Amino acid sequence: MAETGSGQTPEFGLDDADLAIEPTVFGPSAFAGKTVLISGGAGGIGRATAWLMARCGAAVVLTGRDAAKLDAAVATLRAAGLDASAKPCNVRDPASIAALHDWIWDEVGGLDILVNSAGGQFPQAAIDFSVKGWNAVIDTNLNGTWYMTQEAGRRWRDAGRPGSIVSIVVVTRQGLHGVAHSIAARSGVIGLTQALAVEWAPLNIRINCVAPGSIETPGWRVYDPSVIGAYPRSNPMMRTATSWEVAEACAYLSGDGARYVTGEVLNVAGGGQLWGETWTIPRPDYFNGPGRTLRQKDETP
Repeated sequence: MAETGSGQTPEFGLDDADLAIEPTVFGPSAFAGKTVLISGGAGGIGRATAWLMARCGAAVVLTGRDAAKLDAAVATLRAAGLDASAKPCNVRDPASIAALHDWIWDEVGGLDILVNSAGGQFPQAAIDFSVKGWNAVIDTNLNGTWYMTQEAGRRWRDAGRPGSIVSIVVVTRQGLHGVAHSIAARSGVIGLTQALAVEWAPLNIRINCVAPGSIETPGWRVYDPSVIGAYPRSNPMMRTATSWEVAEACAYLSGDGARYVTGEVLNVAGGGQLWGETWTIPRPDYFNGPGRTLRQKDETP
């Protein structure tokens, strides 16, 4: 956690003062001349990605549902001398997305990179999901990503321009529990990405995913404090990470350094896709027991 300029300490993650000076392997002109649209750009991973790409010369466009948060993020970026703008949009609404892209192509001059960072979920045992709760997560994380992706792809196709898309997903092979709705939605995004990587290769459109592990962001505030203490032990590296580390992965996959990469999932999880587990709800006592062999089972009265 970092202190803010006002002397307050955010609950989790990096603030703008941190993002303005975090070191990066990318040069200041790595994205010069590029326009980057970032959904969910006002917070967490999206905000870190906006700072990184803007510091590397891109014109960043932030979108999300909260106009006030978008304006505040843009004001901070501009105060640092960076090229940033914002346009509210609801990723669940294709008409809202079409209007956003109309504005980008008419007012900004087109688009080069899309980062699908918008999403959300809530921790809960799957057996207790309501229909409304399930649909809300699927609609945002899967449908919203698809609507944004399809609109960008159509615009690039019609303009005869190349494009690059990076979508934030989750480490589906890790033991991530308590957010089954998000696992289902993000798994769908991974499958979609792999399918589109083939279909859209003739259009010169690359599409990839970044799968973060335990990343400190303000979104952690919805989780039970009793489970957060175990997050550093959720991967072989035995630590959590910052949104900046995910932003650098997004920059790599979306940029020219990955021009021969498409249809991939880059895990930024400290090896958590190989070993470890993350519970967003309290871990059931059942999994704390010693277990038993088949012989022990046979001998049990």
